[in-house]
Amino acid sequence: MQPTSEFKSKPGLKRLFAALRYSRDGFRSAWRHEAAFRQEVALLVVGSSIALALRISAFEKLMLIGVLVLILIVELINSSIEAVVDRVSLERHPLSKNAKDFGSAAVLLACLLAAAAWGVVLVNRFY
Repeated sequence: MQPTSEFKSKPGLKRLFAALRYSRDGFRSAWRHEAAFRQEVALLVVGSSIALALRISAFEKLMLIGVLVLILIVELINSSIEAVVDRVSLERHPLSKNAKDFGSAAVLLACLLAAAAWGVVLVNRFY
């Protein structure tokens, strides 16, 4: 029998409320400790305001805001990877570098996707 985590022991609604608290704590920690996360939240706020003000379809607005939210999602995963790597060891190691570089590359791809989505929608709208 495998040992179970104390964090997995909550049943039903208790588990849901615990998950919500853990998510809140994750957002708070990312806001406090991750400058990139704060910058990307600012980008989301500005970008969402612009997307909502544009005369485009609801689907296009959803797509423009969605790709900005995707950047936040990938940034949170990247920050998680970095935290685990740093928790395991602060010494330089090729595998640690790979893990952090892979996370960074994922954020870059999300940013490029967002830029492409915005470019396509804006070019179709204004040209």
